[in-house]
Amino acid sequence: MKYSLMSIVLAAEAVTAFPFVANMPGVDSSLLRRQQSGGSNPGGPASCPNNPNHVPAPGITAQYPYNGAKNGKKGNGKGGYQVPAPGDTAHQFVAPGPLDIRGPCPGLNVAANHNFLAHDGITTFNELVDAQQNLYSVGYDLATLLAALGLTLTDGDLVTEKLSIGCDATTRTSWSPALTGQEPGLDGHNKFEADTSLTRDDYFLGTGDNFNFNGTLFKMMTETTGGLYNRDGLAKYRYQRYQQSLHDNPNFYFGPLSLLLFGASSFLYELMPSGPDYTPDEATISSFFGAAKQSDGTYTFNGEEKISDNWTNRVEPYSNSDVVAEILAQYLEYPVLFGGATGNGGFDLLNFNSIKNGSLVAAPGPETACLLYQLATQSVPSYLNSIITPTIDALNFVTNKVAPQFEKLGCPQALTK
Repeated sequence: MKYSLMSIVLAAEAVTAFPFVANMPGVDSSLLRRQQSGGSNPGGPASCPNNPNHVPAPGITAQYPYNGAKNGKKGNGKGGYQVPAPGDTAHQFVAPGPLDIRGPCPGLNVAANHNFLAHDGITTFNELVDAQQNLYSVGYDLATLLAALGLTLTDGDLVTEKLSIGCDATTRTSWSPALTGQEPGLDGHNKFEADTSLTRDDYFLGTGDNFNFNGTLFKMMTETTGGLYNRDGLAKYRYQRYQQSLHDNPNFYFGPLSLLLFGASSFLYELMPSGPDYTPDEATISSFFGAAKQSDGTYTFNGEEKISDNWTNRVEPYSNSDVVAEILAQYLEYPVLFGGATGNGGFDLLNFNSIKNGSLVAAPGPETACLLYQLATQSVPSYLNSIITPTIDALNFVTNKVAPQFEKLGCPQALTK
């Protein structure tokens, strides 16, 4: 029987939740496993740095309260302050050492380099929620959604509430590695990370390296946007990256989770610019990405993803409704199809809730916001369906953490709530 890539992708998603699928007749499990980091492959456990001195993020203090977010709770919802605050030595930039984990998300790498997340790159749900509010002035609703997506989509651990911001650190994130199996972290392909990244290679085009900075892509992004990384420029660049991947990557897949890519690109002009003018200029964005421009016009990685000097974050928190508006705005400027290449020149279209026949249906109302909620609640980490019996608290993790932020939109609620 012949399988298209869409069939393989759907089977791969099933394998994530139900490992026995890999052994079913007619399923070529090699096609499923090759998309996972493993062994000494890039992003795999054998090559993942291991810092034996794990120190949790220091958090906030009465002297330097920032947004007031602490222990995964809602802060005061007020931004517009300098980060790091003058005199706050706990959150000054410290370059990552050879034993520290960094991954495909510059925003999280910066947070770890400034100790808003644990500096070794092994973080927790509460740290993620706090850091987004205190550092970037992300709204509590969006902060909890993104933290929950990180834990569920990357097979982080819902018992320990830990995950790696990069490579497979299962021995440090899992409550019982022998029972839970692989927890690949943010490097895991077609989870939080996906094809058409702004500055990272596609998994298959990069021979498994989908997390290191690519200076050629940063140059392409800078030229396309004219060094002003605003909505229009990034919408155009996102379209170019889609076409590039579609042309070059025979395993190209652009699924529902790819909506997060539009959201991530909005961070460049919504979260990274500094006040008072909040212009997403090249100097500011280069600082966050660790991009160093050379005399010949190329860009290299300087190893220093950091907040730009005298940086002031956004005043109003960036909320779920804000990011949904930006996702739709970017997508509608240059609509593309959701689906996957079939390997024979064809392309299978996707249907998933508000994605119909490969196109995002941008109807009035909360459909796209609810789709983000559904993406968070549909992905049950694989270990919860293995030989262990998870606790009710673990099963209800996402709905308890995230659902309250979506109830007012009328999104269908998961049965485990």
